[in-house]
Amino acid sequence: METNAETTKQPCILLGIAGGTGSGKTTIASKIMDAFPNRSIAMIEHDAYYKPLDGMPIEDRKRVNFDHPDSLDNELLIEHIKRLKSGHPIDKPLYDFVTHSRRPELERVEPTRVVIVEGILIFADPRLRALFDIKLYVDTDADIRVFRRIRRDIEHRGRSFDSIRRQYYRTVRPMHLEFVEPSKRWADLIIPEGGSNQIALDFIIERLRKELG
Repeated sequence: METNAETTKQPCILLGIAGGTGSGKTTIASKIMDAFPNRSIAMIEHDAYYKPLDGMPIEDRKRVNFDHPDSLDNELLIEHIKRLKSGHPIDKPLYDFVTHSRRPELERVEPTRVVIVEGILIFADPRLRALFDIKLYVDTDADIRVFRRIRRDIEHRGRSFDSIRRQYYRTVRPMHLEFVEPSKRWADLIIPEGGSNQIALDFIIERLRKELG
């Protein structure tokens, strides 16, 4: 309890990491967390905040545009971010990408000095943008991103190649061009080629070290 009390007395740094699907956002976040092994850094994925579709037939759920900002429960995410910044824990939802619904269990996230939020659309909502202290955009070529997405969706989300292809042309690519790509104008730092850009990572880590004192 003393550790949590001490943590809440100090300002929370909110770091937003945006970029297209498969750009390397999670890799960047993981490397930042690895650089501070003795400090607790909380991680929140925007994907966890997809709106629940339990009342909708499963075939209809598959046709939902999950790449549009309206598919995400930003109100809940904003509430959770504000709670963490004020020193209170949250119960983060867990999303099942096979059934397109929220799982019954929740994940407790404690307040920490640094909170990382990553997602393709976190800069598309001005209410979210206003909360971030540092905004990063991971800019990776489209061909690399799409191959990473195919591998992820097949290996971890139980998707077929045909369904991935249809979704990419129907929603992923047009929504990227309409919402994700334009949002990089709000970034404080644009990182080419994702987690392989060691110079950018060194810069970010050093900045966080200074902020943390």
